[in-house]
Amino acid sequence: MNDDLPFACRCGTVRGTILKATPREGDFVVCHCTDCQTFANRFDAGDRVMNEQDAGTPLYQSRCARMRIESGLDELRCIHLTEGPTLRWYAGCCDTPLFNSYKNGKIPYVTTLVGNCDEGLRTRLLGEPIGHLFVDDDPACTGPVRRLSMNTLMRRFFVRMVRDIVSGDRRRSALFDPETLEPIAAPAHARKEEIAHVG
Repeated sequence: MNDDLPFACRCGTVRGTILKATPREGDFVVCHCTDCQTFANRFDAGDRVMNEQDAGTPLYQSRCARMRIESGLDELRCIHLTEGPTLRWYAGCCDTPLFNSYKNGKIPYVTTLVGNCDEGLRTRLLGEPIGHLFVDDDPACTGPVRRLSMNTLMRRFFVRMVRDIVSGDRRRSALFDPETLEPIAAPAHARKEEIAHVG
């Protein structure tokens, strides 16, 4: 059975695949943090990348080398929404939010916004989310959900991070230069007034 999960931006220019997209190989979660909400709203993409039912952003966190970009690499852009180390990646061609990562490839992970994937295939491969993060940050999430702490998620991620570092896979990420581990696109920085306007 093929466990690969394709994704695409809304205009189809940026296309790629998450290899071995299964619950065993990564973590399917729903995030309700204010930054994820701001990221979607900044690009008017809430209806595409956020759940209608509970308003959170479905994400699949996987090993960095498991995400392949097959077309549109030169259209990738990234932005820091805060002073924190998280980079938010989007397609410059149509302003579709796509991924989250660390500010460089030294801490290897990529979370893919799986609203950009076929819903039926996503459900078949990933199953149900293992939990919801930062529920208290999201007033739109009013129903009962299975809460997941960031500490629990980080413990699960740590094993994959060690594998990527020891194997050298962190130098095979599509988002970072293999030599310097710096992002392939120069990060922009959102101004506070911009964040306040879309948050």
